[in-house]
Amino acid sequence: MNDLLIMILSTLGAIFILIASFGIVKMPDFYSRLSITIKAATLGIGCILIAAVLYFSDFSVTTKALAIIFFLFITSPVAGFLISKVAYVTGTKLWDKSIMDELKDDLEEDVSNKPKKH
Repeated sequence: MNDLLIMILSTLGAIFILIASFGIVKMPDFYSRLSITIKAATLGIGCILIAAVLYFSDFSVTTKALAIIFFLFITSPVAGFLISKVAYVTGTKLWDKSIMDELKDDLEEDVSNKPKKH
């Protein structure tokens, strides 16, 4: 039963990482590519590390793998947000068929609320 669970998690992890690689090629703009890559790769690496925890039932491997999973799930979304915001501020274009640009309104509001220097 344990071997079956390890095989399923490893396969799921590899499939998520494969989806992330397809997303890099198929998505139309930088922001979509970044989003799919961060989500799918994080889930893929998480599944593979959980499979490693089940395979190596050693305490040191388990704690290291769980620490990696914890920090990966905490830092990946924040890093993706910051990378996309910097890309937006520096002028990376949205896809031509994008419907909404919510960040444009937020940035204009931030600029109008800044105190003026004397």
